[in-house]
Amino acid sequence: MILTAKHHDGFCLWPTKTTTHSVASSPFRGGDGDVVREFVDACRAEGLRAGLYLSPWDRNHPAYGDSARYNDVYIAQLTELLTQYGEIAEVWFDGANGEGPNGKKQVYDWLRFWGHVLKLQPNAVIFSDAGPGVRWCGNEKGTAGDPNWATVDPSRVPYPGADGPGIIDALQHGDRDGTVWRPAEVDVSIRPGWFYHPAEDDRVRTIDNLVELYFTSVGRNGKLLLNVPPTKDGLLHATDAAQLIGMREALDRMFAVDHAARAKQDFRVTGPRTAELTVELPRTESVSVIRLGENIAHGQLVAAYSIEGAETDAIWTSLRRGTTIGHAKLDRFPSAQLRRLRVTVEDAVAEPERISVSVF
Repeated sequence: MILTAKHHDGFCLWPTKTTTHSVASSPFRGGDGDVVREFVDACRAEGLRAGLYLSPWDRNHPAYGDSARYNDVYIAQLTELLTQYGEIAEVWFDGANGEGPNGKKQVYDWLRFWGHVLKLQPNAVIFSDAGPGVRWCGNEKGTAGDPNWATVDPSRVPYPGADGPGIIDALQHGDRDGTVWRPAEVDVSIRPGWFYHPAEDDRVRTIDNLVELYFTSVGRNGKLLLNVPPTKDGLLHATDAAQLIGMREALDRMFAVDHAARAKQDFRVTGPRTAELTVELPRTESVSVIRLGENIAHGQLVAAYSIEGAETDAIWTSLRRGTTIGHAKLDRFPSAQLRRLRVTVEDAVAEPERISVSVF
C-alpha cells in the first residue's frame, strides 16, 4: 500500500522539521499525531509492505522555486520519511511542476533525489515517468499498452514530467530494443477523481469494471495501482470497500481452478525466433481465460503469439492473437469447450524460452 505523505498542497502527514504546514500544527491526536507512522504500523500488522508518495510540487513551502534551496528541503523530507519508518518498499514520484507561492517554478534535481532514495532504502522500488525502478504507463485510465515491453530506452523519457513527441508512446509500450528494465505501473482511481467527494459516492467503479482494470493492467504485463481515497474521517467509504472485496472475490472465483495444472505440455523451439507450446488437458473443459507467462529473470522475449484450441478432434480454432507476454498476459474470449491448446510464438527478440500457461 502506498500513502500520499505529501501532495501538491504541501501539507505533510508526518511531523516534519521542514515546515509548520503539517499534522503537528493540526488538532489531530492533540498535535502529536503522525499519519505516516500509523500507516506503516498498520501495514506491517497486516503483513503488507508500505510505500510512500512525496509530491515534488509544493504550493505552500516558501523555498519552492528557489531551486537549490527547495531541493535541499525536499532531500530533508525524503530523509525523514526513509529513516524514521523502517523499510519502505516503494517510493513514488510524479513530475508535477507547477508554480509555488512565489509564482516561480522549480528545477528538480532528479538524479540527486533518486540517489538519495537508493542510499537510504537500497531495496526500494522507485516509481516515476522515468523510473528508474518502474515507469508510469502514460495514462490514468487503468490501461497498459499493447504491446507492453518492460524494457525501455531511457533517452526517450529522460526525467519525470518530460514533455515532447513520442513520450506517451514510450511510456505506454516500452521498447523492444530497450537497454534498461523498467516495467509499467498502471495508476487509476476507483472514483472519478483522486480525492474523496460525497457527491461521487454513487460513481464508484463497479466490480465488473474493476476486474476489467485487472485485465488491462496486470493482464498486459503491468502492475495495478488502484487509488482508494479516504473520507474526511480517515476511513475508506463503505461502497469503495465493498467493491474492493467484490473484485477480490470475483478474481478468486475466476482463477480458482487451473485446468492446465495437470495437463500434458510440450514446448519446442521451431526456429531462431519461433516456438510452439501444445497443451492436452486431462478432459474437455469450458475455457474462457488463458494466462501466459515468461521467466522474466531471463528477460522478455516474445513479440507476437497466437492461441488456438480444439476439442477431441484435430480441428484447430483461433482463440486469440497477441503481442508481448512478459510476466503475465491474460486473454479472455467467449467460453469454449476445449481439450487441446496450441500457443505459437510467431516472433521473439531471441530464441524463445519455455512459456507457462494456465487455463481457467
